[in-house]
Amino acid sequence: AGRLVVGTLEGQRVALLQGRAHYYETGDAAVMAAPIATLAALGVRILLLTNSAGSLRNAWHPGSVAVISDHINLTGRNPLIGDASDARFVSMTEAYDRRLRERLHKAAASVGVKTQEGVYMWFSGPSFETPAEVRMARLLGADLVGMSTVPEAILARRLGLRVAALSVVTNLGAGIDGADPSHAETKDVALTGAISLRKVARAFLRLRDD
Repeated sequence: AGRLVVGTLEGQRVALLQGRAHYYETGDAAVMAAPIATLAALGVRILLLTNSAGSLRNAWHPGSVAVISDHINLTGRNPLIGDASDARFVSMTEAYDRRLRERLHKAAASVGVKTQEGVYMWFSGPSFETPAEVRMARLLGADLVGMSTVPEAILARRLGLRVAALSVVTNLGAGIDGADPSHAETKDVALTGAISLRKVARAFLRLRDD
């Protein structure tokens, strides 16, 4: 919808970006720079990213939820290209905050949602990955593939935000168990997976860092 909604959820002040712009829609890896900078200006210190992703693991079935532990970016695109300040040299050693990941797993367990944890590889889209690209991604250590999240994580780390990310698995990667992903499939499964994701997100807000 392209809206910013600010309010209270589970006793926490939250700012929700209802919708995002993708690189494949604009050709600009920094398309989410202004929205994320706006969140930071509003006082946001933790950014919880969500996405739909393809699974590269046979056991991670569509509808399941995964916590992103790290990412791989082989697109050659980076949202900080053109930034003239020294702040562009952002450390990505812990792009996805360890304590926030632990909090997500704890939150999921508290509401009966089983979570996996793995590495997300960003592809530019909008076409889906080929079976050969899926095999490559698996060889390089990826567990999930998708068309978002990585630019936003980089932009958020540039601003000093702590980042966590959840994937709803909407399909198996191309060629895995004969999978042939489609946009209709991802939209349908995302609606179901979003139920679990909402439960985890609300439980996450109820918890505090140890």
